[in-house]
Parts: sequence; C-alpha cells; structure tokens
Amino acid sequence: MSIDKNRMLHGQLYRADDPQLVTMHKHAQQLLFLYNRTAPEDDNNRAKLLAQLLNVPATDAHIEAPTRMDYGVNVHLGKNFYANYDSIFLDVAPISIGDNVMIGPRTSLYTAGHPLSATVRRDGLEYGHPITIGDDVWIGGSVTICPGVTIGDNVVIGAGSVVTKDIPSGVLAAGVPATPIRPITEADEIYWDAEAAKYWDAKR
Repeated sequence: MSIDKNRMLHGQLYRADDPQLVTMHKHAQQLLFLYNRTAPEDDNNRAKLLAQLLNVPATDAHIEAPTRMDYGVNVHLGKNFYANYDSIFLDVAPISIGDNVMIGPRTSLYTAGHPLSATVRRDGLEYGHPITIGDDVWIGGSVTICPGVTIGDNVVIGAGSVVTKDIPSGVLAAGVPATPIRPITEADEIYWDAEAAKYWDAKR
C-alpha cells in the first residue's frame, strides 16, 4: 500500500495524484461507465459490476443509474440497500451503511475534505473522514452528508438537509444544518402498521 493511500484511509493529509490512487480511481471510473450504461432490465450485469466496485456481501444492493464514486472499494453496504438516481459516494474514506437503508435521488455522501489553508490546498493536499449510517435509515432526496458524520439506527433525514454533525438513533432530523426534530415513537409505528394492514387487506 502506498504512503498516500495509507494516509488517505487514516484521515491524514494525502495527494490524490499518487500512482496507486490514480490507478484505483481509473478502474472505478471504468466500472461506473459500464454500470451507468446498463439496460434497465440487466439486473445480473449490474449486480456483477457492483460486486466489483463495492463491498456488498449481501449481493442484493440496488443502485439506480447513474451513480458516481471515487473508488467504490471504500463503500460497504448492508442488506437490502437502495439508492435512487444520481447518488454520489465520495469514498476517499470508508462509507459504512447498515441494513435496510434507502437513499433518495441526488443524495451525496462526501467523506472528502480540503484544508482551510489556501497555500496547503494549492499543494494538492486533502483528507477524508469516514461516514457511518446505521440500520433502518431513510435519507430523503438531495441530502448532503458531510465528512465524519455518524447517523444512528431508525432515522429519517428530511429532503434537502445538510448533515454536518452526528444524528442519534430513533429520530426525524432535517434542516441546514440537520438537527433532530422529534423522536420516532411507538405512535408512529402503530399508525403506519395500521396503514400497512389496510394495504394488505386491499390486496386480498
């Protein structure tokens, strides 16, 4: 592993023009080029390409095309993952996503950051901090998740939010910056269970 790749994965300053990182990036872009041009019904080929791009042990992830990533290999997806159109995963640091997570259209996960010092930026140095998302999370459309953020389990993030700080489990959060609005309660569960029961009754 090159020095720059090691530093990148450990949240330290690095240069993205490191030869190993350039090779990894080009490989990911080639796979994404193929993925984003697959036919809508070509589920088998999409699954094969995702398996080459990402860490997807469950093999059941569904990501609508087009999608964008830096390297892909730093993205871990749990079971039953879904991302709508135009998702962006800037995975210079690990992006770890739990089970049963849905991501709305045009949502972006940015692990990449750049120094506040203009002189250091001019030297091409950057860094990344990991993003972690728990189980049973729904992230609305056009949400931006910033470097270093952790989102707990059973969370809903409202559309258009910018998540700059950690969000605890069991809440509805929204805004710029995103903050918890209220807990997700047993009353919510009862209401939506009843609505689901009406649906299944109608299907019988």
